[in-house]
Amino acid sequence: MYAVINSGGKQLKVTPGEVVRLEALEGNVGDKVSLENVLLVSSDDDVKVGNPVVKGVTVDGTIVEHGRGDKVTIFKFKKRKMYRRKQGHRQSFTAVRVDSIGSAAKK
Repeated sequence: MYAVINSGGKQLKVTPGEVVRLEALEGNVGDKVSLENVLLVSSDDDVKVGNPVVKGVTVDGTIVEHGRGDKVTIFKFKKRKMYRRKQGHRQSFTAVRVDSIGSAAKK
């Protein structure tokens, strides 16, 4: 079983038990989180595609850690003009362990 979710403007394929890095989410380590933007759900022989989201299906997970990714260097340069700008950026993330994929009605 797997699902495709939309979080932070990115689409991710997730399976139960997997740890995924999402854009920074509110909450502390150990808190439960529920992701409602489920675009596709696939079980053994059944595939449900949302328009744009699958209604009544959520992906439940637990926050494992908060952190910042690797540094990305931005360097701008114009030849013969002595124009050089160097900038760095580290994107914040939240690591979430996917516990279950199921309907919100089960709760």
